[in-house]
Amino acid sequence: MSALYTESVASLRRKLAAKEITAVDVADQLLARIEQADGKLNAYNFKPDAAKVRAAAQAADLSKPLGGVPIAIKDVINVQGDPCTCSSKILQGYTAPYDATVIKKLREAGAVLVGRTNMDEFAMGSSTENSSWGVTRNPWDTDRIPGGSSGGSAAVVGGHEAFAALGSDTGGSIRQPAALCGCVGLKPTYGRVSRYGLVAFASSLDQIGPFTKTVEDAALLMEVISGHDPKDNTSVNRPVPKYTDALKQDLRGMKLGVPKEYFISGIDPEVEAATKAAIEHFAKQGAEIVDISLPHTEYACAVYYIIAPAEASANLARFEGVRYGNRVKNPKDILDLYRSTREQGFGPEVKRRIILGTYVLSSGYYDAYYNRAQKVRQLIKRDFEQAFTKCDAILTPTSPTAAFKVGEKTSDPLQMYLADIFTIAVNLAGVCGISIPCGFTKSKLPIGLQIIGAQWGEENVLRAAHGYEQTTEWHKEVPQI
Repeated sequence: MSALYTESVASLRRKLAAKEITAVDVADQLLARIEQADGKLNAYNFKPDAAKVRAAAQAADLSKPLGGVPIAIKDVINVQGDPCTCSSKILQGYTAPYDATVIKKLREAGAVLVGRTNMDEFAMGSSTENSSWGVTRNPWDTDRIPGGSSGGSAAVVGGHEAFAALGSDTGGSIRQPAALCGCVGLKPTYGRVSRYGLVAFASSLDQIGPFTKTVEDAALLMEVISGHDPKDNTSVNRPVPKYTDALKQDLRGMKLGVPKEYFISGIDPEVEAATKAAIEHFAKQGAEIVDISLPHTEYACAVYYIIAPAEASANLARFEGVRYGNRVKNPKDILDLYRSTREQGFGPEVKRRIILGTYVLSSGYYDAYYNRAQKVRQLIKRDFEQAFTKCDAILTPTSPTAAFKVGEKTSDPLQMYLADIFTIAVNLAGVCGISIPCGFTKSKLPIGLQIIGAQWGEENVLRAAHGYEQTTEWHKEVPQI
């Protein structure tokens, strides 16, 4: 039997339906791949329980949309009975008492859940180096980072240790690691996928989305996990399209915008060249390329690093050693319990953002920083609304560089924050975006192309991404781990 672990979700489903393979065959090959590769990648915080995975595969209903397909879950999404540590010391020992809505939907669709993937602590980071479980490595070069914060999910899909995975995206945490690991990563429109059961970082920015090997697989997963959820008051009651239907159209007639603000000084020349080559390819396939402007893009990074830490400081106040998670032993009093538990439980990056967020929300600074940032956020949103009157989707680089070396930027937080410079504005505006492979550097590191859509514009994004993917070969490359 050929290596099943390199198959896409769609191709697995076809083989399972034709009874060429069984769900247990799929599970066994994937478990063997994880055993062989994850010692080098450290992408799973909790590796799959082999007996549990095989039993779930044996019982899978193959008539369902994801019947028998193993899917990995970022360690920030609650799965009943499994740990949910957010890669933080403060939550080690915590077991989720309920399923997130997306997990409930995956179970109903017949998916087999495998493993908990590593991440930057509480989703704060761009490299998966801020984890109490250690650094995750890039499957294309284990001396390099996989991106973040969903680096574990990107690494298991890019490294063929999972057929698909769920991650969360607050400022690029699905798209940036997908670009760096050579896979597909989709950040849905805010409100399209339920956030119930996701441990919140920044509530007005967070969205759950899929990592996959192909655009078709992303469309399949979006059909399963999307939809209104009364348990999430940010979830929008809007019909879910059949996203796979959007893949039936080619690129002819699409208007694709290219914003001048995304081709800036500091972008790696190989990334810029690959992105421009991809834009030319779209034109050759019949798309119309339109010059557009997103004039407030230059303020996105500053706005994000006011709003996101402010919301994080409020959300993380619940972790104080009283209700759940770790607590210090023998505190002097209740104040010492709070202080010492948080001091020992949170890592440096989480502390940095809590302090920053508390500062911008404090008396005397709220109007100067937080309130003003929210006003600029509205200008960024308006830029996208105006741009989408001229085009169906927008093409940009996903990341300004390919994967950098482990430890290269850990001493310079500002340089690390700039790793998300092309993805942050999408979250601030609440629109959707996808990253797909569009090339490699000379040293064989993946490069990602970002395709941005309007609110509820996933169909256009998937159509454009699929049209490009089907006329190129980048997504077929497999790393040698």
